[in-house]
Amino acid sequence: MNLFSDIRALVIAALDTMVAEGVLPEGLDFANVAVEPPRDAAHGDMATNAAMVLAKPAKLKPRDIAEALAAHLQADPRVDLAEVAGPGFLNLRLATSVWDGVVQTALTDGAAFGQSSMGAGRKVNVEYVSANPTGPLHVGHTRGAVFGDALASLLAYAGHEVTREYYINDGGAQVDVLARSVYLRYLEAHGQEVAFPDGTYPGDYLVAVGEALKAKVGDAFVDKGEQFWLDDVRDFSTEAMMDLIRSDLAALGIEMDVFYSEKSLYGTGRIEAAIAELDDKGLIYEGVLEPPKGKKPEDWEPREQTLFKSTEHGDDVDRPVKKSDGAWTYFAPDIAYHYDKVSRGFDALIDVFGADHGGYVKRMKAAVSALSDGKVPVDIKLTQLVKLTKNGEPFKMSKRAGTFITLRDVVDQVGPDVTRFVMLTRKQDAPLDFDLDKVLEQSKDNPVFYVQYAHARVCSVLRKAQDAGWDMSDAVLAKADLSGNTHEAELTLAAKLAEWPRLVEIAARTNEPHRIAFYLYELAGELHALWNRGNDVPELRFLQDSEAASLPKIALARATAIVISAGLGILGVTPATEMR
Repeated sequence: MNLFSDIRALVIAALDTMVAEGVLPEGLDFANVAVEPPRDAAHGDMATNAAMVLAKPAKLKPRDIAEALAAHLQADPRVDLAEVAGPGFLNLRLATSVWDGVVQTALTDGAAFGQSSMGAGRKVNVEYVSANPTGPLHVGHTRGAVFGDALASLLAYAGHEVTREYYINDGGAQVDVLARSVYLRYLEAHGQEVAFPDGTYPGDYLVAVGEALKAKVGDAFVDKGEQFWLDDVRDFSTEAMMDLIRSDLAALGIEMDVFYSEKSLYGTGRIEAAIAELDDKGLIYEGVLEPPKGKKPEDWEPREQTLFKSTEHGDDVDRPVKKSDGAWTYFAPDIAYHYDKVSRGFDALIDVFGADHGGYVKRMKAAVSALSDGKVPVDIKLTQLVKLTKNGEPFKMSKRAGTFITLRDVVDQVGPDVTRFVMLTRKQDAPLDFDLDKVLEQSKDNPVFYVQYAHARVCSVLRKAQDAGWDMSDAVLAKADLSGNTHEAELTLAAKLAEWPRLVEIAARTNEPHRIAFYLYELAGELHALWNRGNDVPELRFLQDSEAASLPKIALARATAIVISAGLGILGVTPATEMR
């Protein structure tokens, strides 16, 4: 049930009637007619722009259209009042029975309330985290991991068929550096004193990897040249790091559907096939790029290179795919990887990158556009930095990691639920301040507590009703007579519940899961406001003197808990049943 869609359908039906009556001309396009919450809640429950968007093509005054439309809408029992405002906006006040229907639908549908068929089974690939397999995940990866996972859940909730994917960057020079770093820990495990040159990874997390390598091969690699051990140690180290990364992701409740190895692209013809596909489209040529203004990118050479005509698909400059020495650029395997995604039949791609990958957005969009003939859209989301503080000071780096704060550092401090919710309290492309003390406070200023407390309050009410021997199952609550829930605070809470299905579709359409966190905070606020009003107005309390009197009140509370639980589920947060 999407009440906004239902009322929009009512508006469109009324407009069709007005066309049939000759009030409006034939051939009007109603695509831009919208029904939304009014900017000011005092103006009504919903507002439509119908008269404003139709006035010009209909060659009529907006207010004339609005007044005729108001008369039609007010004839519907769901509409108590249709009021023309300003030059032609139309504000609607709905009957209280409409809000009763929202509560009853939430209780009947349960966890499915708000789910949408908007995605229509479209196959979407969401690639996120994709950290180099050279160490544990750090706090920057944490934000991308939480954002990507919540986005995947949101899209699935809205009817998409979602694949969660991790691209393992195991084909570049960084895994050779990892292997050399592990080899030093391996020598250390054999009792040798070692020094870590600049550019290697000195973190203590590699101590156990070096010891594990010793346990596997004994002294076979001790004091041997790289040619004897580099390949084996690289594979061993990469797998060990991926085990660590999988464990870190599991600590946040994240499970990937696919782990895709960059290394699988080399020596298999996949890169060559992707570039050949672009060549067949006339998009590959030999040329010399103009020197860039400002800082020179690492893939620029003042010599002839193999170039991709990315400018024909929206990029600022053409991009090198092969260097003058015949080696592939960093961009080439990324093209091949996305060609593989397109070939797997996805209808849309979403890449979640760190803020330092901003320069990759246009070229990657150009590559996907070229490879799919513009049929597969790719949305690249950049996650900004996270500033961690504790006791008013910057949170100290992890000794185990050596140079950065790990995902585990954060989860160990505040837990996975708090970590996930806080990471979604701002849009992903805005910097985030994460106060490790603040997020554990029990106050309205802590959104995690505020939302969890609302759910726990409802659970407390249900437990007390059960202790009294009352049947407050969802099936019973759904049949309750809700006509007595007429107080402004009760109607406001029910109206907020009605926004949930619409909010899900908007968040899914824009790929913005932070909207769910914002909505849950607002919904929790309405429940807390009603609870507090009950302190002064006894008839508003969820628990009344009798089972019959309590039923409609608890029905509203339970419907709220259903939506909070669903929303937290999308965010990957476990709803609290009691607060400690």
